[in-house]
Amino acid sequence: MIRFDSDYIESAHPRILERLQATQGEQSPGYGTDPHCKRAADLIRAVCEAPAAAVHFLVGGTQANATMIAAVLRPHQGVIAADTGHITTHETGAIEATGHKILALSNNEGKITARQIQELVDDHWAAGNHEHTVQPGMVYISFSTEVGTVYSLEELTAISQVCRERGLPLMLDGARMGYGLAAVGGDVTLSDIARLCDLFYIGGTKVGGLFGEAVVIPNAKFQQDFRYLMKRQGGLLAKGFLLGLQFECLFEDGLYFELGRHGVAEAIRLRQGIFDAGFSLRYDTGTNQLFPLLPDAVCQKLAESFVYCPWEKVDDTHSVIRLCTSWGTRPADVDALIEALKKA
Repeated sequence: MIRFDSDYIESAHPRILERLQATQGEQSPGYGTDPHCKRAADLIRAVCEAPAAAVHFLVGGTQANATMIAAVLRPHQGVIAADTGHITTHETGAIEATGHKILALSNNEGKITARQIQELVDDHWAAGNHEHTVQPGMVYISFSTEVGTVYSLEELTAISQVCRERGLPLMLDGARMGYGLAAVGGDVTLSDIARLCDLFYIGGTKVGGLFGEAVVIPNAKFQQDFRYLMKRQGGLLAKGFLLGLQFECLFEDGLYFELGRHGVAEAIRLRQGIFDAGFSLRYDTGTNQLFPLLPDAVCQKLAESFVYCPWEKVDDTHSVIRLCTSWGTRPADVDALIEALKKA
């Protein structure tokens, strides 16, 4: 079976595995205070053009999201997010477990707008009984989104401006950032994200790493005591060098961006193959996630040789499935899927 159901099914890039093997016998300080973490943090600050940013390494995306949100919000506040956002739909109540409500907004192709945020916040403060409701305390967005779309620089700038006008910290979930930065037609850079967001994270798990995410906090207001919260939320790894070493590999010579480009390039080929086979896409994505609309009979036929993620039942005879390429996707596997679609 060939898997296209996720973008983290491969182990890790060989360079990372080789570097991990080379640490045999090496002794390092614990909890992210080692030379690997320090060098990786310096590399990330440089590529973000954010020399004063704090950089921390956490074990996974859920821990990163929960820790960052807990670091920002006061007890009576909630986080604004798209109703398709990862924290809204795929984290088993992890955010609510920190004591904070998610204030969900309807999405357009996985995204929310500056206008939506402005209206929600202004409506809250205009209500005569606003102290009886959850106060909007921050904004969460994903790049790329859960349906493979990305914010343009114009959209991200507008959201950032509204957030700063309304005093709302802006947080960006970058679990798939490598593919978002490589998106077809995308115009957002890592330095743009560091400039426009108060805190964000760079995903390693889905873009070449064995595991781990790098949290970047450009806003000094949220840097203090973050390591306390990492420990409290279960995100502080004792053998922190395992995380630092991976991000050191990913950012010392541009490997992270190279891997993102590979995943998107294979998705572009698969996208054309879907069209050539006579099928359409549910979302107009330019990243590594594709959502073809297929007859159920075709889905059943594909399932004999390929693993995919069922996404949405459209009618009695058609469904949307999700196909993910990644940094490790083999061109031959994409060729095989395209050929199967043509024959289905």
